[in-house]
Amino acid sequence: MEKGKILVTGGLGFIGSHTVVELQKEGFDVVIIDDLSNTRIEVLEGIEGITGIQAEYVNLDLKNKVQVQAFFDQHKIEGVIHFAASKAVGESVEKPLKYYENNISSLLYLLDSMNDHKVTNIIFSSSCTVYGQADELPITENAPIKLAESPYGNTKQIGEEVLKDVSKAGDLNAVALRYFNPIGAHSSGQIGELPLGVPQNLIPFVTQTAAGIRKELSVFGDDYPTDDGTAIRDYIHVVDLAKAHICALKRLIDGKNKSKMEFFNIGTGKGSSVLEVIKTFEKVSKKDLNYKIVARREGDITAAYADTSLANKELNWKAELGLEEALASAWQWQLKQK
Repeated sequence: MEKGKILVTGGLGFIGSHTVVELQKEGFDVVIIDDLSNTRIEVLEGIEGITGIQAEYVNLDLKNKVQVQAFFDQHKIEGVIHFAASKAVGESVEKPLKYYENNISSLLYLLDSMNDHKVTNIIFSSSCTVYGQADELPITENAPIKLAESPYGNTKQIGEEVLKDVSKAGDLNAVALRYFNPIGAHSSGQIGELPLGVPQNLIPFVTQTAAGIRKELSVFGDDYPTDDGTAIRDYIHVVDLAKAHICALKRLIDGKNKSKMEFFNIGTGKGSSVLEVIKTFEKVSKKDLNYKIVARREGDITAAYADTSLANKELNWKAELGLEEALASAWQWQLKQK
């Protein structure tokens, strides 16, 4: 298989940086675009520390159509993995315009430049939020796409629709990976989840509370129809998730995709409640967490966990790391932060 230059947008973010590491390990030449809106440039050093390879990096705002075109004029790209997007459910409810502008226009300008430069392979960072509160669990790729519960979820639905239409109209081959809840950090401790400001996701809030950076952890609702009353999610280790992107990319480059647009659920297939996560974290970290139950958060659903059999079969991929390993790695990463 001929390996060319792979563009990773949002490549200094949480999932992006781990995917860059896995791409480099597989021998791919990587170029990263990131505007540093929710990460730090030091992540580049972390990637190099793990792989020994200095990744090419361009600071670019994908909402700037002219700059995106100029980038493609200057680089020969074989495939794109598109992570760059605003990603917090709660914030999207408060700032919908920010989410629609950032998540949709960046995708449109990217696809426009890809089309002009005959770049035909893209992996899209989608989300299980496209399913809303599914009628049946575990969730398969055939589950109906419900009315989105949040603007963030809606941008992922719209993104998938855009890719479907563009692939139908031309040469584009696309894979949308519908992630469940990525957590954890690289085992080296050199890269991990690095939210700027107050974390929007559960695990950084857990680790920062345990480290004394946050006073207490808020558990949003204990009145859900679940065993312990807290919401259930499928928590997947970020390294497992990163490896799924490599499998999907190789599938496109090797021409093994069965349709112009494919969808795969990427999760562990197991649901864990918020209180289960807290208890598991306390076990692996040997720290007591200060948490309190507060009201439910708008846009949140009761339960979501994946049926991953399609990805297991078609991508030859399977999650290998469990909740304890993911939480232990997240804690080790937190302890290394100054």
